Amino acid sequence: MAGSNTSAAAGGAVVEAGDQQLDAAAARPADEQAQVMVQVGEKTKGTLDAMAMAEAFAVEEPPVDEEAAAERHADVARLLAGFRQHLHHRTDHHLGYPYNLDFDFSLLTQFQSFCINNLGDPFVESNYGVHSRPFEVAVLDWFARLWELQKDQYWGYVTTCGTEGNLHGLLVGREVFPDGVMYASCESHYSVFKAARMYRVKCVKIDTLVSGEMNCADFKSKLLQNTGSPAIVNVNIGTTVKGAIDDLDKIIATLEKCGFHGRFYIHCDGALAGLMMPFIIHAPKVTFRKPIGSVSVSGHKFMGCPMPCGVVITRREHIDGLSTNIEYLSSRDATIMGSRNGHAPIFLWYTLNTKGYRGIRKEVQKCLRNAHYLVHHLREAGVSASLNPMSNTVMFERPRDETFVHKWQLACEGNIAHVVVMPNVTIEKLDNFVEDLATERTSWYENDGFVVPCIAKDIGQENCLCGLHNKKPRTV
Repeated sequence: MAGSNTSAAAGGAVVEAGDQQLDAAAARPADEQAQVMVQVGEKTKGTLDAMAMAEAFAVEEPPVDEEAAAERHADVARLLAGFRQHLHHRTDHHLGYPYNLDFDFSLLTQFQSFCINNLGDPFVESNYGVHSRPFEVAVLDWFARLWELQKDQYWGYVTTCGTEGNLHGLLVGREVFPDGVMYASCESHYSVFKAARMYRVKCVKIDTLVSGEMNCADFKSKLLQNTGSPAIVNVNIGTTVKGAIDDLDKIIATLEKCGFHGRFYIHCDGALAGLMMPFIIHAPKVTFRKPIGSVSVSGHKFMGCPMPCGVVITRREHIDGLSTNIEYLSSRDATIMGSRNGHAPIFLWYTLNTKGYRGIRKEVQKCLRNAHYLVHHLREAGVSASLNPMSNTVMFERPRDETFVHKWQLACEGNIAHVVVMPNVTIEKLDNFVEDLATERTSWYENDGFVVPCIAKDIGQENCLCGLHNKKPRTV
C-alpha cells in the first residue's frame, strides 16, 4: 500500500516537473526546445499536458545564416524524434477510444509528395487532375455491396470522419422531409445533436434501456406526440459509451404502427460497429433492403488509418436535391466539405485489398473474444464490469484517479469508464491494464475503507459487484 502511494506520488512529481520544463521551454530557442522535448518525453513517458506541449512547440522564423539554418534543421529533427517517442508510448497505453492503431502503410509513403484532392462529387471528375477518384469509387462500391445497395442505386463519398457522415446522412433526411422532426436516443453521438442545431431541426431525445439501446416504448410515446410531422430517425449501430445496438427492425415496426408509413427517414450511425456487424453470426442486418436512407462508418476506427476518415452511403434518389453544378470545378457537389482528402481513399482501398472479408471477420472475432476475456478478468479482480452482446466495448466502474484515466486514455461518462477492445489490443496489454487497475484501486479507497461502488443503474444489477448487488454475475 505504502509502495503504491509512493509510486503514485513520484509519478505525479515527474508529470509536474515535466510540465514545468515545457512551460519554461516555450521561451527558449528551438535547439533548447528540442532538447527539452526529448528529455521530458523520456521522463514522463508520454504523460505530457496538452497545453504545455503546445507551448513547447513555438514557431520561430528560420535563420537567414546558412550555418544557423542547418543547426535549426537539426534541432527540429531532434524535437520531432522526441515527439515520435511520445506518440509510441501513448499508443502503448491507449485503450479508451475506438481506434485501430495496428497498421502498416509504408508502401503508400510514395504518395506523400502529392496534393491529392477529391474535389466535389466522387463520380464526376473535375478539372483538377491530381485526385484518387478511382480508389474512392472502388471503396464506395465495396461498402454498397456490404449493405446490399445496387451500384446504380447508391451515392456516397469518403468523408473526413464519422461526424461528417452523420452530418451528411441527417442533412439528406432533412432535405427529404424539410418539416421533419429528428429522433435520437440520449446515448447517440454528440454529432447527431450538433446536426440538429446546425440544420435548425426540432430534435426529440429518446430514453434508453440500461444497455444503452433505444427504448422503443418511449420512442412510440414521443412519435405519437408529433404525428403531423415526418420522422428523421438516427439509429445507433453501436452507441458511443456502451456499444449498444439499437433494434433497427423494432424501430421500423414502431414507425409503421404509429402511422408513419412513407413518412420517415432513417440514418444509421455505424461509426465503429457498422463494419463489425456484417461479420458477426446472427447479428441483425443493416441493409438497404430495409427502408433506411443512409449509413455511415468511420474509416480510422475498426479498419485503421493514419488520418480520420469515413464513408457515407445513401440512396441516389435522395441526392438530386442536394447536388449542384460547380462551374469553377467543372463538377457537381453534394458533399459537406467540398475539398476532400484524396489520400484517405487510397489507405482504405489498400486495407480492404489487404484484409478482405476473411481478414476483417478474423479481426472482429478476435476483438469480441478479447472483450469477453477483459470482462472476466475485471470481475475476477472485484471490479464491476459489463459487455453488451455483439460489442467490443467493456464498461466498468470509473477510476477515482484522473492520472490513471489519463495514463490509459480511458473514456469516462458519469460513474463508468470503458475500454474499447480494438484489433491492436493484445491480451498482454489487457493483463497489464487489469493488474495496474487492481493495484491502484486499493490505494484510492484506503482512507474510506474499501467499498465497491454501486454502478447498477449504469450497467445493470446483475453486473454490479457492490455490497447490495454482489451476486454471481451473468456469464458473458
